[in-house]
Amino acid sequence: AGVNPRQCPARLARMNILGIDVGGSGIKGAPVDLEAGDFAVPRLRIPTPEKSSPKNVAGVVAEIIEHFREHLPDGARIGLTIPAPVVHGRVPFIANLHKSWAGLEASAFFEDFLGRPVTLVNDADGAGLAEVHYGAAKGNDGLVIMTTLGTGIGSAIIHRGVLVPNAELGHVELDGHDAESRAASSIKDREGLSYKQWAVRLQRYYSHLEMLFSPDLFVVGGGVSKDSEKFLPQLDLKTPIVPARLRNRAGIIGAALAARDADLHPDTV
Repeated sequence: AGVNPRQCPARLARMNILGIDVGGSGIKGAPVDLEAGDFAVPRLRIPTPEKSSPKNVAGVVAEIIEHFREHLPDGARIGLTIPAPVVHGRVPFIANLHKSWAGLEASAFFEDFLGRPVTLVNDADGAGLAEVHYGAAKGNDGLVIMTTLGTGIGSAIIHRGVLVPNAELGHVELDGHDAESRAASSIKDREGLSYKQWAVRLQRYYSHLEMLFSPDLFVVGGGVSKDSEKFLPQLDLKTPIVPARLRNRAGIIGAALAARDADLHPDTV
């Protein structure tokens, strides 16, 4: 049966919530046990359609929902991350999916298509939420900045467990350049930089963020974080900087967290 979160928040806190993480190459989802902070059952991954239009992506999301139907209450809200800012349910611009996403009232579109409530969140924001609640930043009540080093640089700002959405810290100006065009891990690979050479650029980047925000903790995610011992020890910062722990689970778990928060606090959505 469906759940009315306003009437039974304790039940909502205990139930599994489906999180789905939409990426440029794959769409991944799993029911999440938010007490444990992990998947309730193994995830399902389906390749992102070659034409990654909203309709085609929504079709894959529907497949994932159907796959996990027996694990979910009827009509329950799902959480969905996408690689774009989400401003009051709208996608202002897009980089790694089909250009038809730009300007889309995406929350309303997905709710109409799927016939259920949907909480949409930026992918780096979702990963940041997951790391604060269950991962490398768990127990830190201060200002946490998570960055994901990949094709570009994604970012999330969380203060005392509350997300400040849609931070685009990969696009701060650094020595006259867009920061991610100098310090993303894709640039390291493209220019054939050693970890030592790349760390010089990361030092400049994180020192700049440190000056701007005076954070309590940096968390570094993205695929390259698995090699963090090759570059993080080379950075000289006042702020502790640590690798993310949840790796490729973070987006799905963060999406589920955002969905639960939307049901528990509907007046703030």
